[in-house]
Amino acid sequence: MVLLGGTESDCLVLGGVQIVDAARARFAAHGFARTSMPDIVEASGLSVGAIYRYFKGKDEIVAAICEQAGQALPAELTAESVHDFLQHIRTMAREKGHARLVAQIYAEAAVAPGLATLVHCQLQEMREAVAALLPDRDPVHAARVAEAFVALCHGYTQQLAVRGDLDPAPYAAALVAIAES
Repeated sequence: MVLLGGTESDCLVLGGVQIVDAARARFAAHGFARTSMPDIVEASGLSVGAIYRYFKGKDEIVAAICEQAGQALPAELTAESVHDFLQHIRTMAREKGHARLVAQIYAEAAVAPGLATLVHCQLQEMREAVAALLPDRDPVHAARVAEAFVALCHGYTQQLAVRGDLDPAPYAAALVAIAES
């Protein structure tokens, strides 16, 4: 069956994205504990049945948010690219509440083993991606640099969540120093 120029599968994908986007905004503004399924239904503009067609509950929506998230890591670890990367994180925090959402996900992952596993895997992928940007380094050293790099990036995100808008310059300088060590 074709619906509005797309397939039924296309509509399912779009509905799922609509739900995830609505939940993301609601979670960032109100937190997981203060967001109910009826809140997500209202924010999405879909029916209760439509929501449950895609997700069994809030936990599945949180997992979908995590799976959808991708870090726009810099292609290289230069001062300019690292600053641009942090500026992107800052913009996402300002415009989409991304830093508050990440803080919520980390807090939830601390008490939800399934989400903790998902977050752990994503952090591992980020560390591996950063280490891959250091091909001339001993793999053990590159892994240590990547560990510190990812930790500081997430520290910056957490600072944005709590303190609000922050200049990325000192964080970028620290990240470049870590990458050059």
